[in-house]
Amino acid sequence: MEQQNYTIVVIEDDPLVNSTVKGILTKKYTKVVTYTDAQEAQDEFHLIGPDLVLLDIFLGHANGLDILEMLRKQGYTMPVIMMTAFSDIKMAVRAMKLGAEDFIVKPLDLEQLEVAVEKTLENYDLRRQVDLLSEKLREERPNEILGSSEGLNKAIETAKIIASADTTAILLGESGTGKELIARFIHDNSNKAKGPFVTINCGAIPRELAENELFGYERGAFTGATEKIRPGKFEQANRGTILLDEISELSMDLQVKLLRVLQERSFYRLGGTKEISVDVKVIASTNQELEKLVEDGKFREDLFYRLNVARIYLPPLRDRGADIMLLAKAFVKEFNKKFNKNVKGFSPDAVEIINNYQWKGNIRELRNVIERIILLESGDMITRETLSFLKTALGQPGTPIKAIAELSDGQHFLQIASNGVSMGNVLRDLIIQTLNITNGNQIKAAKLLGISRAKLRYRIEQLGINITGKSIT
Repeated sequence: MEQQNYTIVVIEDDPLVNSTVKGILTKKYTKVVTYTDAQEAQDEFHLIGPDLVLLDIFLGHANGLDILEMLRKQGYTMPVIMMTAFSDIKMAVRAMKLGAEDFIVKPLDLEQLEVAVEKTLENYDLRRQVDLLSEKLREERPNEILGSSEGLNKAIETAKIIASADTTAILLGESGTGKELIARFIHDNSNKAKGPFVTINCGAIPRELAENELFGYERGAFTGATEKIRPGKFEQANRGTILLDEISELSMDLQVKLLRVLQERSFYRLGGTKEISVDVKVIASTNQELEKLVEDGKFREDLFYRLNVARIYLPPLRDRGADIMLLAKAFVKEFNKKFNKNVKGFSPDAVEIINNYQWKGNIRELRNVIERIILLESGDMITRETLSFLKTALGQPGTPIKAIAELSDGQHFLQIASNGVSMGNVLRDLIIQTLNITNGNQIKAAKLLGISRAKLRYRIEQLGINITGKSIT
C-alpha cells in the first residue's frame, strides 16, 4: 500500500497506546509522531506542522481539552480527534465546541480509529480546497469598494443603514456603476451575512422561464420538468440576500407574484401545491427611471412603493473625480498579477485622457480597458499612444474632451453615442450644466430651464444630483 503524505501527531501518556496507534497509522501515512508529554508536543508543533492530531483528554496533570483550546487560540486549524477512557456527554460537547473533529472512546477500536482518521483527513482536504477556491474567487472578483468621492461616500453611508434594517432596497444608477458591489456590501454587513448571496439578472432570462428561475418548479409543471423538485432563486437565497438586477425587465404578471413574496414572504413553486416560506433580504437594481415606467404603465405602482423603501443612487464614474485614477491604478495592479506583467503607472497625458474620458460604460468599461492594455501592451507605462484606441464624445481618438466654445443665446450642443443614451442621463446632464451656470442657485436655474422651482427640486432628488456649495455632481 502506497503511503499517503500526511503528518499525524499522537499525544497520549500511555506508551503502549502510543506504540499501537503509531504501528497502525505508519502503514498508511508517511509521518506519525508520538508524545507522552503534552508540553513537549506543544513546544514542537511549529516545527512539525501536523495535518491531524490525536489527543488524549487525560494526560497526567494536563487536560487535553485545555490543550485543544490553547491550540485554537494560537491559530492552529488542523483537525483534532479526542481520545478518552470515559464516555462523558458533557466532555464530548465541550470538545466539539472547542473545534474537535471527532471523539473516540478507549479502549480503542483500531478499525474505527482508521476510519475516523481517513474521514477526518478527507474533510480537511476538502475544506482547504474550498478555502483556496474562495481565495481565488475573491482575487478574480474583488469586493473592496474603492473611492472617496462625495457621491460614493453618501451611497456607502446609506448602504450601512439599509444593512442594519430588515427592509427592501433599490439601487439606482447607470450600468457598470457598481450596483452589485454595493448589494454585496449590504449583504456582508447585515444579519444575513452568513447566508447565501444570490443574484438574478431579470433582463437576461427569457420571460417564459423567469417564473421558473425565481420560484422553482415541481415535476410535471410543464413539458420537460422531469426533476422532482427544482428550487428557484428565492429558495436558494433563504436566510440570505437576493439581488434582483434590472428589475424593470420583469413582466407585469411576475411583478404581481413578486409583490406577494415581498408582502407574505412565501410563494408556490410552479406546479406545486405546498406554500414555501422564506426569510430573504431583497435588493433590486435598475438603470431605468422606475417613476417614468410607473407613469407609462410599464411597472406596477404598488411594487415600486414596496421596493422604494430605501434607495441608493450610484453616481456615474465621470462624476467621481479622483476616484477614476484610484480605480485605474487598482485595475493595473489586479491585471499585472493576473497576466504576470509589470506595468508601473501612467504618463501625465494618459492621466489627463483617463480623467476626461466620458466612461459611458462606467467602472466596467474602465476595468475592461485596463485589462486590454495590460494584456496586449509590452511597455511598462501606460501612455497617450497606449490609449489611442479610445474615442472621446467628440469622435477624436486619443484626445481629451475640450470645453465646448461659448454658445449664443438659445443655442445648445447635444451629441449621443450611436447605441443611444437614456433620457434620464440627458436630463441629468442638462440640470447639472444649468446649476453650474447659476453656481447652484436653484431659483435662477429653474428660470433658465423654464420650469417651476418645485419641479426642478423634484428632478434633482429623482436623479440623485448632489449640490454642496458650488460643487454639483
